[in-house]
Amino acid sequence: MLRTGREHLEKLRDDRVVYIGGEKVEDVTSHPAFAHAAATAAAIYDMKADPANRDITAFEEDGELYSSYYIRSKSRDDLRKRSAVHAKIAQATYGVFGRSPDHVSSFVTGMATDAQILNTEHGDFSGNLLAYYDYMRKQDIYAAYAVLPPQAARDPAFYHKQNLPVPTLQVVGEADDGVIISGMKMLATGAVIADEIWIGNVIPLAPDQASQAITCALPCNTPGLSLWSRKPMEPNAVTEFDSPLTWRFDETDAMVLCDKVKVPWERIFCINDAVQSSRIYTATPSHCYGNHQSNVRFLTKLRLIVGLASKVTQSTGANKIPAVAETLGKLCSWEAGLAGMVSGQIEAAESWPDGYLTFNRRMMYAALNWCTDSHSQIIDVLRELCGGGVFQMPADVSVMQDDALRERFETYWQTPQMDALARMKLFRLAWDLVGSEFAGRHQQYEKFYAGASFIVRGHSFCEAPWGAFDKIVDDLMASYDVPQSL
Repeated sequence: MLRTGREHLEKLRDDRVVYIGGEKVEDVTSHPAFAHAAATAAAIYDMKADPANRDITAFEEDGELYSSYYIRSKSRDDLRKRSAVHAKIAQATYGVFGRSPDHVSSFVTGMATDAQILNTEHGDFSGNLLAYYDYMRKQDIYAAYAVLPPQAARDPAFYHKQNLPVPTLQVVGEADDGVIISGMKMLATGAVIADEIWIGNVIPLAPDQASQAITCALPCNTPGLSLWSRKPMEPNAVTEFDSPLTWRFDETDAMVLCDKVKVPWERIFCINDAVQSSRIYTATPSHCYGNHQSNVRFLTKLRLIVGLASKVTQSTGANKIPAVAETLGKLCSWEAGLAGMVSGQIEAAESWPDGYLTFNRRMMYAALNWCTDSHSQIIDVLRELCGGGVFQMPADVSVMQDDALRERFETYWQTPQMDALARMKLFRLAWDLVGSEFAGRHQQYEKFYAGASFIVRGHSFCEAPWGAFDKIVDDLMASYDVPQSL
């Protein structure tokens, strides 16, 4: 099934519990903090369902149509189609909507290519996972995830000394038909406008943290589950002209709080197994599928930044200055390099697991590392090219509603290259990437959306063929002997 935007908005009008500070939100589709982001998610669904796009956005299996990011890839063409649908969705959101519906769905799909990994001495959960994968694709589910403990919970000794409950989410009870969980998880980006939340652990747990080692999926309106949103930015966007990215693309971030929430056994994929809880992502293509989407999304955003840099310099004629042209060339080389890394993940695909083809993990992690390390530098280049232009504009577009002010604005703010209103529109867009509150959130997000940098590099370390690297050195040294005499 391919869901429409209207159907998605209808599903969001459930009795989910969302808080903005002390305010309880009644309807996320109409609330000024979330309405435009919800509409953006709906537009993604409409784009996917459009017959004109289905050669990219959909595939058929057993007579049913599903979104392309549910393909379990067996060929490079399958991988290309997965990559293409990620690009199509990212282009619809200019790469600034990180946890779009294809992200967590890709994690689940990758895991479903090798579901037997979920069967251990603690239980056989492969059937649960495959049933959930089938449910997701048939219902075209938008899932978010919360897979990290809250920062406050990373020193459990403090809570034990104070005789307080550790705030991280854990199993607190068990029954014939499921388990009870309580506590917090972070950080559920997109959950306010999603259908379901995948709860798990991407960071390894200690053996004594078995009660925290639960992986499960729950509807966002599950009784006892609440979402505590960070400060929304959308209400600060008075007009789309003045804040074009904030207006539509504040995808939200929320803490997930569970208060004695019941989880049915069929929605559990790992329990009481500290090692398995994080292993299921990297022992299957799950992590690779999900983070290929992140690579493609970042590439799309980088192309927006490169285009903005070009247009900003054109607006003043600075693009004719050799040093500026060199800077633009550097940006273009970065974009081309990342595009090569994304394409390389397909061309150097791995035959893994048995019967499937998966994006090259080493290249995916290399791209992920480059993206998280480089975003701040990339934005600084755009910031420098903007110069003081972002501060020279009137406070907002209301200047155009006064005839006398409009005439003076159009006279004095134009350049030989661009009229005043077009310049203002361009610089307001640039500011939403380099200086607004939305831009600040993205500066933080791009550093940590895949985890701390040492975690990303740790994946690269684990996937590297150290034996092959060592052999190059050994073979070279073996090719010559210690001299007999000097």
